[in-house]
Amino acid sequence: MAEPVALAALAVEAAVGWPAPLYRTVGHPVGLFARILAAGERRFNAADTGFATRRLAGALTLLLVVAVATGIAVALEWLARLWLGHGAWMAVALLAVPGLAQRSLDDHVRAVFHPLAAGDLEGARRAVAMIVGRDTAALDEAGVTRAAIESLAESFCDGIVAPAFWLLIGGLPGLWAYKAINTADSLIGHKEERWRAFGWAAARTDDVANLAPARLSALLLCLAGRGGWATMLRDHRLHASPNAGWPEAAMAGVLRLRLAGPVAYDRVVHDKAWIGSGTEAATARDIGRALRVYRRACLLLWLIAGGAAWAL
Repeated sequence: MAEPVALAALAVEAAVGWPAPLYRTVGHPVGLFARILAAGERRFNAADTGFATRRLAGALTLLLVVAVATGIAVALEWLARLWLGHGAWMAVALLAVPGLAQRSLDDHVRAVFHPLAAGDLEGARRAVAMIVGRDTAALDEAGVTRAAIESLAESFCDGIVAPAFWLLIGGLPGLWAYKAINTADSLIGHKEERWRAFGWAAARTDDVANLAPARLSALLLCLAGRGGWATMLRDHRLHASPNAGWPEAAMAGVLRLRLAGPVAYDRVVHDKAWIGSGTEAATARDIGRALRVYRRACLLLWLIAGGAAWAL
C-alpha cells in the first residue's frame, strides 16, 4: 500500500479547511502566484506592445509561476522526507491541504443558501457576488440560485477534483503546479482585449490540465446524484469552456434544472446557451439539494484516493 497522502489531505481539509487565523497570519500560497502574475502583467502587458510579444511574455510569466510553485513543493517534500523519514507522508499531506477547497466551497455556497432560505434576497446577492464574476445586483431568487449552483459545480472540478487528481499523479509538485496554472487562468486567462494575448498560454494550459478532472468531476456528480447522465452527455458542449460544461451539465441533469443562460458581466448581457432541460425557477431548496450531491461526490473522491493508495 502506498502512502495515503491524497486521502489524508482531503480528510484534513474537509475538517479544518484553511483556518482564518492562519490566513490572516501567513495568507494563502496562491497569493504568491498572484503577485508574480501581477508583476509580469505590469511589466510586459503594455497596450502598445505587439500581440506576439505579449503572448510570449505571458507564456514566460506562466512558466515562471509554475517553476516557483513546483520548486518550492519539491524542496518542501524533500525536506520532509529528509527530516521525518517514513512519517514524512503526513507532513506532505498537510502541505497539500491549502491546495484543496472542499470546506471553503461548502462554506461559501451555504452562505448564499441561508439568507436566501430566510427571504433575504439582498444578503444572498452579496454572498453570491463573492463566488461569481457576473453582475449580481439585479438577480432574482432563481438567478442567485443558479449562480451559486453553477459555481459549486465548476469549482468542484477546479478546487477539489483537479488538485486531488494532480496530487495523485504528480505528488505535491503536481498539485501546486496545477494550482499555479489555475490561478493564472483565473487572473489573466480572459478573452477581453487586455488579456487576450498575455493570458493565452494560461487559458490553454488550464484547459489541458482540466481535461481529465472535468470529466471525472461530472462522473462523480452523476454517481452522487444517481442520474444526470443524458444531460451531461448532451449539453456539456453548450458551455464556452471545453471543460466547465461537464460538471455543470451533470449538476443540471441531477437537479433537473436549467443552468447558465443569459448573464450580465459589467452591465453587458451575454446570450449564453441554457444547459439542462428542467425548470429555470430554481429556489433556495435547490442549493440545499446541490450541496448534498456535492458532499456525496466529495466522499466518492475520498474513496478513489483511498483506493489509489491501496492499489499502489
